[in-house]
Amino acid sequence: MNFASFGEFLAMGHHGQYVWSAYGICLWVLAMNVGLPLLARRRYLQQEARRLRRESQK
Repeated sequence: MNFASFGEFLAMGHHGQYVWSAYGICLWVLAMNVGLPLLARRRYLQQEARRLRRESQK
């Protein structure tokens, strides 16, 4: 599919809103699938470090 201008490319034959929102949602979901486990791992390691410090003080 050839587009005469960048504006036509963004419009995607009047389907641009659907196309670009679908891409945006996909990228958001992929970012969450990477980000949330990283945050959970960091939180877990911090909790374990606190637990080990408490146990070593007893």
